[in-house]
Amino acid sequence: MTYKPFDLSGKVALVTGGNSGIGLGMAEALAQAGAGVCIWGTNPDKNAKALKHLQQFGTKVHAQICDVSDEAAVERNFAETVKVMGHVDNCVANAGTSGKGAAPIHEMPTAEWRRMMSINLDGAFFTIRAAAKHMVERGKGGSIVAMASSAAVEGAARNAHYGATKGALCAMIRAIAVELARHKIRANSILPGWIETPMTERLFKDNKPFAEKVLPRVPMRRGGVGADFGPLAVYLASDATEYTTGQNFVVDGGYTIF
Repeated sequence: MTYKPFDLSGKVALVTGGNSGIGLGMAEALAQAGAGVCIWGTNPDKNAKALKHLQQFGTKVHAQICDVSDEAAVERNFAETVKVMGHVDNCVANAGTSGKGAAPIHEMPTAEWRRMMSINLDGAFFTIRAAAKHMVERGKGGSIVAMASSAAVEGAARNAHYGATKGALCAMIRAIAVELARHKIRANSILPGWIETPMTERLFKDNKPFAEKVLPRVPMRRGGVGADFGPLAVYLASDATEYTTGQNFVVDGGYTIF
């Protein structure tokens, strides 16, 4: 017999950056658990492919084109999500980007710093703000999840801008968790380690020093994949976590403790 609190029937989840990698792994698990799922992405072809994949699980699914760094686009797309899906119970602010080439802090171009902030931090803020407003007004609680990174708690050398966005996300989530608890809205962050996604594809396939020096330090002896985040997505979206808020969930195969 299925443990009923993990049954997401009747719930609706929004996953930004949900057309590949970690986002798609989470969207797939949410749909399999019975939730309606809306994914946002910026690539029409990837959206269409992900939508077709998600349709096999039999729940209501929808895909939208949205650049989360565009405040107006986020507001417009969230309204569309609610119109199509009816409501949103679980919002996963997963959309993000990596640096365009590693750079030491004394050589970091201002434009690159601002690009990173606009997507990873501003984009998450715009998304979470829209979701929080909807959940407060609806009055039935909900779950907000921000995709941070182990770079939030480690020294991400030559990636200070990336680490800064992820550390800020964790701090924002803690504030939100305290602020919105009275509305029965919980907020948590996920900190992935080294995960094989389209964003890290070249690192895993073409970077010999990474393969020889970094991956062997992962106690589980492999990089993570999107599916590794599915169970946690269901857990955080479920009624089983109604008393879990303000937490950092590290998913890294043991890397940060080794």
